[in-house]
Amino acid sequence: MQFTSEQRLDDGVLEREFTLGEIPGILWTPGSASAPAPLILLGHPGGLHKMYPRLAARARHSAAEGFAAATIELPGSGDRPRSAAAERARADLRRALEAGEPVDDEIVDRLVIPLVEKAVPEWQTTLDALLSLPEIGGPVGYSGGVIAIGTRLAVVEPRISAAVLFAGSFVPRAILKEARQVTIPLHVLLQWDDEGNDRQQALDLFDAFGSKEKTLHANLGGHTGVPQFAGDAAAQFFTRHLS
Repeated sequence: MQFTSEQRLDDGVLEREFTLGEIPGILWTPGSASAPAPLILLGHPGGLHKMYPRLAARARHSAAEGFAAATIELPGSGDRPRSAAAERARADLRRALEAGEPVDDEIVDRLVIPLVEKAVPEWQTTLDALLSLPEIGGPVGYSGGVIAIGTRLAVVEPRISAAVLFAGSFVPRAILKEARQVTIPLHVLLQWDDEGNDRQQALDLFDAFGSKEKTLHANLGGHTGVPQFAGDAAAQFFTRHLS
């Protein structure tokens, strides 16, 4: 891991950009930490620069609770090399949505499964590097989307102790089956009127999760209309499980 820049934000949070091989990312650490901080991995749908304001706000909220936070760019997003197959699948998805047609499982598989299979090992490699830093300790949480990536991480990565998952992206049937293997505590956010989300699919995924402790918070509004109190509830969830 190579740090490429750093700045101290006005609330004292230290923000550092890094690269890990070809993977760019950002790490935020609390300004007044006296011991290694628990870590929250911040998932997002891709486009790190575009997503930066929302990611930084989530990270600073986490830092105020004593957590470090980190994110990385998704494969095929931002300045990372594009996949021709993923671009074709994305175009097919757009055509189906614009025509008001059901989205075929085959399109979802072509778009999401290769992304999950590449992104999850990259998150694990990033976690290896982050936990080697003296200012970062466990436990570790995962927060955000793409929900299929969060689901796979919750299955295969034993260092993740709890997860806040954002419903709102397509889920292959293979990932729906994997959800039965998830056993960590979950807090799932669902925007009821999300124009790009299959609400029933999100409910089916929540039902499939094998966790004994899982909570679904559904709120009225579109994809970007998550109310502040829902974010506060997610922060309290991590305080209970990671502090």
